[in-house]
Amino acid sequence: MIKIAPSLLSANFAYLADEIKKVEAAGADLLHLDIMDGHFVPNLTFGPPVIAALRKVTKLPFDVHLMVTNPQELIEPFVQAGADILTVHAETAPHMHRLIQTIKASGVRAAVSLNPATSLTTIEEVLSDLDMVLIMSVNPGFGGQQFIPESINKIKRLRQLIESRNLKIDIEVDGGINKTTARTVVDAGATILVAGSAVYGAPDVTKAIQDLRGLS
Repeated sequence: MIKIAPSLLSANFAYLADEIKKVEAAGADLLHLDIMDGHFVPNLTFGPPVIAALRKVTKLPFDVHLMVTNPQELIEPFVQAGADILTVHAETAPHMHRLIQTIKASGVRAAVSLNPATSLTTIEEVLSDLDMVLIMSVNPGFGGQQFIPESINKIKRLRQLIESRNLKIDIEVDGGINKTTARTVVDAGATILVAGSAVYGAPDVTKAIQDLRGLS
């Protein structure tokens, strides 16, 4: 079954605990947390203390996306804060194999994210070490952007690569996900959909999550 990961970036920051409980009750599978440093991407969001506080209000797995220049320095703080999945960007990881092994040794799942202009070739040599690949279907840094159609071909090629090696790896897609694009990326091979405004901006959050899964 397709998993839905609401992005807290689109929530009302004044009521984060309530916003998390809302999507948990609505059937979300995990919670996507964008960690932005104002350097790798032009925005700032949450640090480990905020994640640790939120960890106390939900049992949802925390899908922590490190949009940061120095991911190696933040693995331990975010693991201790309660991350279940840690995603680092290929563009920030010259020693990617070492970084992945450090994440896995910390007891959490390891993932690598690729920006729209970043080739799949950057992860071919470490693919068997990964639990998940995150395909960015917008340029990272802000919510509410339009889906980049060229992402579809990248998802299809990644799915073919995974299956050709007989691997069990989730493909997560983040950016411009709505009812229309959700079906397209799932058909291309995605297994986890990150959705911000499509969930938090919906009048009925439960129905929005069901629609993204294709249940209604």
